[in-house]
Amino acid sequence: MTDRIAILGGGTGGAVLANNLAERLRPEIDAGDVEVTLINDDPDHVYKPIWLYVPFGKREPADARRPLQSLVDDRIDLRIDRVTRIDTDGKRLELRDGPGSLAYDYLVVATGSTLAPTEIPGLEEGGHDYYSESGSLALRDDLLSMTEGHLVLSVIGTPHMCPAAPLEFVFMADDWLRERGLREDVDITYTYPIQRVHGNPHIAEWAEPIMDERGIDVETFFNADAIDPEAGTVTSMEGTEIDYDVLAAIPPHRGVDVVEEAGLGDRGWVDVNKHTLEADEAEDVYALGDAATTGVPKAGSVAHYQAGVVAQRLESEIRGRPATETYDGKTLCFIETGMDSASYVEFDYENPPSPAPPSEKLHWSKLAYNESYWLTARGLL
Repeated sequence: MTDRIAILGGGTGGAVLANNLAERLRPEIDAGDVEVTLINDDPDHVYKPIWLYVPFGKREPADARRPLQSLVDDRIDLRIDRVTRIDTDGKRLELRDGPGSLAYDYLVVATGSTLAPTEIPGLEEGGHDYYSESGSLALRDDLLSMTEGHLVLSVIGTPHMCPAAPLEFVFMADDWLRERGLREDVDITYTYPIQRVHGNPHIAEWAEPIMDERGIDVETFFNADAIDPEAGTVTSMEGTEIDYDVLAAIPPHRGVDVVEEAGLGDRGWVDVNKHTLEADEAEDVYALGDAATTGVPKAGSVAHYQAGVVAQRLESEIRGRPATETYDGKTLCFIETGMDSASYVEFDYENPPSPAPPSEKLHWSKLAYNESYWLTARGLL
């Protein structure tokens, strides 16, 4: 009897997991005892951290894309299709293009995050993001033409992809404007919805003095709930109003509807055991990366490490051994602190982050990883 593994989503978590399973279960796949199917609704694999650099003219959108087929092991059955229904009782997936439905024995949900700007009135018309290709290009156009005025970075949606990215943007914008001799003519304001500049108190404690030193204004406990594109204002539910000339916003995030419709969790996030990554509401279902509610950041490194855990657990289950591998919350990321300096953090469930002193060396390390990321997606790094 063939064991069928279906992976829903071809981002970092899905691609790394598929390639990991292809290596671990090579004998079983070659013998026809295991089938691994990866389903993604886009033929391209997108490395989203590149979008941060596009508004400053440092990267082009094409740098963030590779054909998914070129990254996935030939032993994987890659299907470019959209899942329209998950039946966890019958263990079947309904596909938009088909034909028919796809049966599975084990399902891994790696559907990532989607942007939901329409949840905030006026945000689509009045603000830009750098969490999408179109958003980063539109923001680039506005930044390149900006010679004076008020640049506002407003964190609206939490949790969101790459929690350090809002800090990175204002640090990079400050440096970029200084290089162009425009910083004295452009004010920068950073807003955050709670009473500190970042969700993690250790990172907030590190970042706030840097913002103060660079003259970046901060508005905390600012929950933006309306944007007026004509007036150029952002209004918070607390009653504060900020004028802007260019607005870069972190929009609300959510998972995909099909996950919520399957009863796996609210807003398209899958409720899981944070150590085993097993879904709370269904048997033989795992989730990883942004889609999994583990309490750790929605970051590529998290998806990478979690994919290794899920791969080892599936290998054990298929080979009839107890699945003992667990995820310890490991997260790491580089944090750009300007156009030529960066910091670095590494932490887990038990050990809090302690950002490294910013340096040019760490900046180049981040750029080097961006170039080598495609080896990670292939399961080689």
